[in-house]
Amino acid sequence: MSQLLITELRKLFPYRTFWTILLLFTGLLLLFVYLGSKVELNGQAAGPTLYSFPDIWLKLTYIASYFNLLLGILIIIIITDEYSFRTFRQQVIDGWFKHDVILAKLLVIILIAAFGTVVLLGTGLFFGYSYSPSTASAKVIQDIRHLAFYFVQAVGYMTLAMLFAFLIRKNGLAIITFLIYAKIIEPIIHSRFPDEVDQYFPMKVLSSLTPTPGRDVLESITGPTLALTPTAALLPAIGYIGLFSVLSYFIIKYRDL
Repeated sequence: MSQLLITELRKLFPYRTFWTILLLFTGLLLLFVYLGSKVELNGQAAGPTLYSFPDIWLKLTYIASYFNLLLGILIIIIITDEYSFRTFRQQVIDGWFKHDVILAKLLVIILIAAFGTVVLLGTGLFFGYSYSPSTASAKVIQDIRHLAFYFVQAVGYMTLAMLFAFLIRKNGLAIITFLIYAKIIEPIIHSRFPDEVDQYFPMKVLSSLTPTPGRDVLESITGPTLALTPTAALLPAIGYIGLFSVLSYFIIKYRDL
């Protein structure tokens, strides 16, 4: 397994697009969080209100969930480029099994999700220590479990993107289809089903891992909506990650690379 990861890293390290999208992810996230801290509420900067321990972890993971689309696009570009340059075919000729191709990409996905989680950890500690009235260790780590939920969510977005990449194989078309499914098709499908059912659809399960901060207050105004808690969404999310990975494997198993 380590050899698969080493091979993938040898391809990714000189790949400019890989670093550009990771920098874009990090830069946009930090900029958004920084600008949020400077917003004024009742004449005062919102930083201490928004970014205090322990609530900062839920708020940061909710913000970062929107940038997971960038990570999904990165995975699509990586995979479709390998189709264009026929590196998958060469790897199989060199002795890889087709399940090695999927496993190698899953290792890359886990690595990128870990990178995103570490960025969130660093951002949370920096802004939390800057704005929190109390920085006792118990406060700092109280809700840090939300980072684990974010990690699973990022892996879920990227395995779904991997499925679209293997299915469509064309760079631009796969990205458009991925975005349309995530932001248009599945929300439309949601509207056709009661909450008891649509809470188990893939994108809604992944979204439930990083719920909207202050959801209770919002629902007191708009009315209650049924959605899984992050803990309840964890097992279905892992199930979808497994499903997307298995479907990706069957696509390349029965298709010419």
